[in-house]
Amino acid sequence: MGRERNETTGLEFIATQCVEPVEERFGRRLGRSLGSLGELDRVCAALRADGPLAEERPELWGKLVGTYTGEVPVRAYGGSRITHEQSPGASAVEALGVTGFPFGIAHKVLSGEESKSLDPCGRWRCLPVIAADRFRPAE
Repeated sequence: MGRERNETTGLEFIATQCVEPVEERFGRRLGRSLGSLGELDRVCAALRADGPLAEERPELWGKLVGTYTGEVPVRAYGGSRITHEQSPGASAVEALGVTGFPFGIAHKVLSGEESKSLDPCGRWRCLPVIAADRFRPAE
């Protein structure tokens, strides 16, 4: 109902392509850990420092940041990429029964939307607690 598994393995490769330019251009190391999303947030802030991203940069960085952001919880929690009706044309992520939309959040972060983060309040780090609470039987 609205979701199906997305077997696209090319996204894992694209996520690896985010690591090198981030280190070379910004001196930040991304280790595909949950904590690396904070590093990538700082890179996004640096990308926006001189104003909105121009020309091909929004599409390129949106693809790199969105793919990397989705790969982190997939690896951390044994999740998977899925297609979802709320995200036509872009993969979503499902981990521990919770669905996330990394390309949507990447777009918001790169657009400079106020108070947006790739890992707001450590949401991905807290996913086990969120999942347990969401699926707790009613008393």
